[in-house]
Amino acid sequence: MNGFTALFLAALAAGLAVELWLLRRQERHVLAHADRVPDAFADRIDAAQHRRAADYTVAQLGAARCETMFGAVWLVLLTLGGGIALLSTLWQETGWPPLWQGTALLVSVFAVLGLVELPFDAWRTFGIEARFGFNRTTTAQFVKDRLLGALIGLAVGVPLALAVLWLMARSGGLWWLYAWAVWMGFALLMSWAWPRVIAPLFNRFTPLEPGPVRDRLEGLLARCGFRSDGMFVMDGSRRSSHGNAYFTGFGRSKRIVFFDTLLGTLSPAEIEAVLAHELGHFRRRHVAKRLALAAAATLVGFALLGWASAQPWFYAGLGVPVGSDAVALALFLLVAPVFTQFLRPAGAWLSRRHEFEADAFAAEYAEGPALVRALVKLYRDNASTLTPDPLYSAWHHSHPPALARVARLESRGNAP
Repeated sequence: MNGFTALFLAALAAGLAVELWLLRRQERHVLAHADRVPDAFADRIDAAQHRRAADYTVAQLGAARCETMFGAVWLVLLTLGGGIALLSTLWQETGWPPLWQGTALLVSVFAVLGLVELPFDAWRTFGIEARFGFNRTTTAQFVKDRLLGALIGLAVGVPLALAVLWLMARSGGLWWLYAWAVWMGFALLMSWAWPRVIAPLFNRFTPLEPGPVRDRLEGLLARCGFRSDGMFVMDGSRRSSHGNAYFTGFGRSKRIVFFDTLLGTLSPAEIEAVLAHELGHFRRRHVAKRLALAAAATLVGFALLGWASAQPWFYAGLGVPVGSDAVALALFLLVAPVFTQFLRPAGAWLSRRHEFEADAFAAEYAEGPALVRALVKLYRDNASTLTPDPLYSAWHHSHPPALARVARLESRGNAP
């Protein structure tokens, strides 16, 4: 057996075992605490709501367990099972120019992966989300969204694939550095295009109406010295009853977006506190730090791809007898997560740290108790478990556990 084959299978098996173990830990922990609301929430979330959150979490874990195992099987089929090798041969037989053959190979590989994920997506939407009263997506809307997503993927993915493959073929030994620059430029372009061009294809965004809420939020923006491209309400209720708020874009194209379901649930003071939390991510430079980290990680990835693509054992170890630029890129994008998954806790830790910092910012520029009330409502209305397993949370969760987050806010109050 090729040494890289053994390493790949060992990493895949280890990652699968850890993931299944964590899923089981989470399930046991949530069920063990399902019948008792934590004391810190006892006066704000009743027993029935707490039990519903536990049942919802367990249902999601069941879907995640199946998808994890199924995904590992498909990864082996595409690599060692000869899937990519077969697709590469089929596209070579078309007689198209190599650049278009390679692009077609990449499109077909990720089309296969999308089709594999589709049943799980439908299961979550029409099974789990519907059973717990969250889903509002019709079958027609579901199909439309997936078709539109596929078309957008082609529209943006094909030019990017063509550019990277052209650089791999024509730019010499430093092609990976030029490809990285193109990739990052594309990422920045998408950050600008998403709120202005792409997101409106899926949802309707209307300016937040004048009134007490808008006045309060504009006062907060003024206090924080923050400029945006506007505050918008998204018709999230078309697809789900979950509520949320977020920033999108960068520079002058930053937009503040509230789900209509969120505005229907929170008071003006609570909405202001949620916005202050999101502002905290910008004021504490979390967005810039994450972008820099992503750029560094992507640069390392392209450098590794540049080295691996010249090694015969890389192709042979992953089930492809004859390599090519497109095959190297497809294999790397599929296999890299198998090895980088073990870095996930570090990323989750950093994200949770940023969330605590944003909470502290919100308590300084808005009302800390209002943010606590808003969080409790969101935990309750979104059926988020209050009692996650500590190890599972440390591995997976980008936000601190509810108990830790609320306790820190309540101990801090409105102190700057």
